Amino acid sequence: MVATFLRHGSNALLVLGGLVLAGLAIARVPGPFPLWSLALGALLFFLSEYNMHRFALHARPASSAFILGLQRRLHYDHHVTPDRMDLLFLPPWFLLPAEAISVSVYWLIFRDAGIVLGLLLGNVIGLLYYEWVHFVAHTPFRPVTPIGRYMKKYHLWHHFKNEKMWFGVTNPSLDLVYRTYAGVASVERSETTRTLFR
Repeated sequence: MVATFLRHGSNALLVLGGLVLAGLAIARVPGPFPLWSLALGALLFFLSEYNMHRFALHARPASSAFILGLQRRLHYDHHVTPDRMDLLFLPPWFLLPAEAISVSVYWLIFRDAGIVLGLLLGNVIGLLYYEWVHFVAHTPFRPVTPIGRYMKKYHLWHHFKNEKMWFGVTNPSLDLVYRTYAGVASVERSETTRTLFR
């Protein structure tokens, strides 16, 4: 199971990056890093998880063929064939520039290498957790915890009941805020869960 997870997308790169960042943080190489920066980095990731999924990955098709190709590879095709491992995870060519942008923004705001390191490590931990929860949702694996089992069902409702609901992959909190949460029995089945905008 873990070997399959590490073979796809950016997952091995994320694990390696997380270990390097954790080693640097423990060694205090760029300077001391405050624990709050780690927590804030994870929180920022979880806030972006919902917003990226709903507003970027489910955005209407672009008129540019290049951008449309990105939309298809990053999400539309995942809805067409949700069990394809090669479409399940973020590819390195997307992850690395996205993290570089995050680091640049963090540096502009904080101007402190230790804080930036903590924020980035929090992002990486959040993203690894997201990728794992997403992986579990699309494989036959049965989660051990009740919240794990619930989030698996929750994500599959998004794929097989209605793609306009249940955008949270790791937690439903922002679905509650944005009103994209509802009891599954009260939501009408969509005919376009597999064919976004086609």
